[in-house]
Amino acid sequence: MNLHPVAGSRIYIGPAVTSVPDDEDMTEADFASVAWTEIDGWQTMGAIGDSKTLITESAINRGRDIKAGGTKNAGSMQNQFLILPDDDGQIALIAAENTRHNYPFRIIHDDAPPALSSTVTMTIASPGVISWAGHTLSDGDRVKFSTTGALPTGLTAGPTYYVVNAASGTFSVSATPGGSAIVTTGTQSGTHTAATVSNGSTKLFYGIVMGSPEQGGGANTARLVSTTIEINSAILRLPAAAA
Repeated sequence: MNLHPVAGSRIYIGPAVTSVPDDEDMTEADFASVAWTEIDGWQTMGAIGDSKTLITESAINRGRDIKAGGTKNAGSMQNQFLILPDDDGQIALIAAENTRHNYPFRIIHDDAPPALSSTVTMTIASPGVISWAGHTLSDGDRVKFSTTGALPTGLTAGPTYYVVNAASGTFSVSATPGGSAIVTTGTQSGTHTAATVSNGSTKLFYGIVMGSPEQGGGANTARLVSTTIEINSAILRLPAAAA
């Protein structure tokens, strides 16, 4: 049995949004272009997750209350942060409390598996195809490339790409999650290497910042910012992956 420590988790806030997708419409792609700002000094992580409202009706003839699950509520996440007046994330969080808007949030846990890497070959084609013998990648996994020479035009060493058209031993890549496969042109040289971009398990959601009061205490305690985030959407849970 593996334990899952809270330590190492990180929380981020994005700019305000004008609308929140319905549960069935919300996907990872909704968060792909968010400019995230980490909120530093995270001391206490609040609870997060759906709970149903209980509906109870009494049936006279049955002599029993009949119960059903009603609407879902993703909860009020109570977080505490060490006060860091110059931290951009805390500044953004406190500013969000002064509005009525919804904000995107991201939590990444410290449980990413080791990255995988291999030398690969690439075609000049529409789309370009990368060959990696025995790879275990799936569509949507993330990879980066490096080379001792030059990659085909359309690909650059360093940026993160997203796997598409994954098949046995081959795959193509797109510049965005779920995007179109990249067309490669020109010439190439050297030895190319592909490496997965490991990520910890991730939660994505929208919320309203309800308050950011400072918490006091005794002489030998630190001042804290106590923040309530009313989660106002479904919560996307993405598993940890070596890609």
